[in-house]
Amino acid sequence: MKILLTGQSGQIGGELALSLRRLGEVISFPRTTMDLSDPDQVRDVIRAVKPDLIVNPAAYTAVVKAESEAALAMLINGEAPGVIAQEAQRLGAAIIHYSTDYVFDGTQTQPYDEAAPTNPLNVYGKSKLAGELAIAKHCEAYWILRTSWVYNAHGNNFMKTVIRMAQEQAQFTMTADQFGAPTWAKTISRVTHELLADSKGNASEALGRIRATTGIYHLTAGGETSWYEYASFIVDHLRARGVPTRIAGSAAITPIPTAPVLPNRPKSSRLALAKLESTFKLHLPHWRSDATKCLDEIIDNSAQIRPL
Repeated sequence: MKILLTGQSGQIGGELALSLRRLGEVISFPRTTMDLSDPDQVRDVIRAVKPDLIVNPAAYTAVVKAESEAALAMLINGEAPGVIAQEAQRLGAAIIHYSTDYVFDGTQTQPYDEAAPTNPLNVYGKSKLAGELAIAKHCEAYWILRTSWVYNAHGNNFMKTVIRMAQEQAQFTMTADQFGAPTWAKTISRVTHELLADSKGNASEALGRIRATTGIYHLTAGGETSWYEYASFIVDHLRARGVPTRIAGSAAITPIPTAPVLPNRPKSSRLALAKLESTFKLHLPHWRSDATKCLDEIIDNSAQIRPL
């Protein structure tokens, strides 16, 4: 199977580059060669590669900056997936595309399932929803995998930020009224591989599997937490592992309500996992289990823990 992968330098893309190699030839290009803000370039690359499967974790993810760069965010997150979908359909290829909890407004009290009405609150969410709609419109074989609160041992993310803050500050505040499931990029990559594993790298079998189960699925860790509880968990684990910190412990983190600043963010990012788990007979790990493994990976790699 020939797989075209976008965003290999990102948190999810970097993990996919490793896991998908077990299924076929993975072809990836730097942004200078395949820039999602250049539809013609995207189209030319796909036509030259002629992949069986296009895996697209690449995205414009700067939520705050997107408010002032709406056209660029929409080009990368909204229009480029449409171009990818059109070219995949022309080739008879399939797509795996990654989306976000930000397509919802966060007002629902229960976890959002895939059929829940979308209502994004900011430019980033609107651009990601536009990408979902474009793929569904132009391609017959796709999985759109919505995830949330992504982190990894490498790259910039909330976990890495809290580690830095714990080493630099004796105390800090953290939002306590936004809820979701922190999701490890390695788990996203592993599950993606498992979804395709039955095909054993056979392109026609993979395409048939995706075509038979085409649609949107929610892929996050199990359980839920708040940013405050998540930060407290990180700090307590650092101290339990003997990592030098300036903060005395999670008691030095003050919970606060969401600040009334733009862009608006969904207060509930809880996504229901039943459709993914029942369709593909999978079980998603609890967020605490994955976060512990990732923290240990960071701690054991001493280069990522800055000395005091």
